[in-house]
Amino acid sequence: MSPKPKLEFAARTDAGMVRAHNEDAIHASPEHAFAVLADGMGGYNAGEVASAMAVDTVRLRLQADLPKLSERRRDTQVLQLLNASVHDANKAILAAAEADPACHGMGTTIVAAVFDEDRLTLAHVGDSRAYRLRGEELVQITKDHSLVQEQIDAGLVDPESAAYALHRNLVTRAVGVDPEMDVELHVHAVEEGDLYLLCSDGLSDMLDAGSMKGILQEHRASLDTACEMLVAQANAQGGHDNISVVLIQVSALSSQPGGVLSRVLKWIS
Repeated sequence: MSPKPKLEFAARTDAGMVRAHNEDAIHASPEHAFAVLADGMGGYNAGEVASAMAVDTVRLRLQADLPKLSERRRDTQVLQLLNASVHDANKAILAAAEADPACHGMGTTIVAAVFDEDRLTLAHVGDSRAYRLRGEELVQITKDHSLVQEQIDAGLVDPESAAYALHRNLVTRAVGVDPEMDVELHVHAVEEGDLYLLCSDGLSDMLDAGSMKGILQEHRASLDTACEMLVAQANAQGGHDNISVVLIQVSALSSQPGGVLSRVLKWIS
């Protein structure tokens, strides 16, 4: 089995100050070095059904198949597995909506992170986000699938005013809505000391990047406290939506025996 980085996890989800129930779902797996977060939508309680189905489907697929991956072209295998797991979730939600009229029209965003050796493989659909704090810089490493992001890309909306844009929470891509859904996938190099944040828009709509960065830097010695403070601050700003946070701290990277040359030889063998 490929060596995993040493990771610390913390997670919290909260209904917020306005919503009657929580339609977010989260899962963090220290054993298998992954985390999943989903923000559901559609119908009475259907959003919470969709998000729970998405997280459970991805979780079960990753738990079952990550340990089976071989060393050869492992980065490609992780990418393919993560993509397949989100597509499994898409099919499961579509099937459930077809079987139960109460669930018709439900869907969910998703962001999923798998850590392996010195890589982070990210999959996302919708506007749930991933950020990386490295040194003094907090960077958003996912790009929203949303109407306002398309307007930003087209030069119609200034990024600084996007938080106040009309229909800013209208997503252009979601899990469980279209059989032809596309999953956005990226692989990132991981460094010791990195801190990764997965969140629903209930956090990112309430707190700007500077506020998130300040909380993470102040409380990074205790990830549980950092999660609590992020949620508390989002609620203090109004808590207009459900708020979910997963934090992953990279404490150390596992070294591959034999160095770079052995890894190259293993890859081409």
